[in-house]
Amino acid sequence: MSRPFKIEITESETDLKKQLQHVREDIHKEKLQMLWWLKSGQVTQQQEIGKRLGRDTSTVTRWLQKYRRGGLVELLQINKALGNERKINGEVLADLQQQLQNPEGFSSYGAIVEWLKQKHDLTVEYGTVYATVRYLLGAKLKEPRPQSDQQNEQAVETFKKTLVRRSLR
Repeated sequence: MSRPFKIEITESETDLKKQLQHVREDIHKEKLQMLWWLKSGQVTQQQEIGKRLGRDTSTVTRWLQKYRRGGLVELLQINKALGNERKINGEVLADLQQQLQNPEGFSSYGAIVEWLKQKHDLTVEYGTVYATVRYLLGAKLKEPRPQSDQQNEQAVETFKKTLVRRSLR
């Protein structure tokens, strides 16, 4: 059997219980649960915490070290990676947005890829261009559906009028 360990938990048992009830993220729940078990005296060994949470004892040790260093704030802090810098940014992004607002605009996302290559000497993949235009800028490439040259305009207008009448019934 492993030796008992000592840790000073500054939060009260009721505070930990309240936080445990209101926390949303699973990882925070596990960490608060660990502290509550220790504060209430339900658990006295790291191995037992690991078994109850389904975590390795090294993970429990790392969590407890964080708590000892900075308290609850450091224990519950989640560090996120910053990620890469955007391929299309700054004045290139502003120029692209301005081009998208022009009535001529672009006929396809492939045309935008070519435009970026020619005008800004920027090699960007199709998927990156699509994600930037569609989700970051919130723009859509607008191009009307092709119409037949043989289409009778009078028949189209008649259809639209009768369609409205039928939908009102």
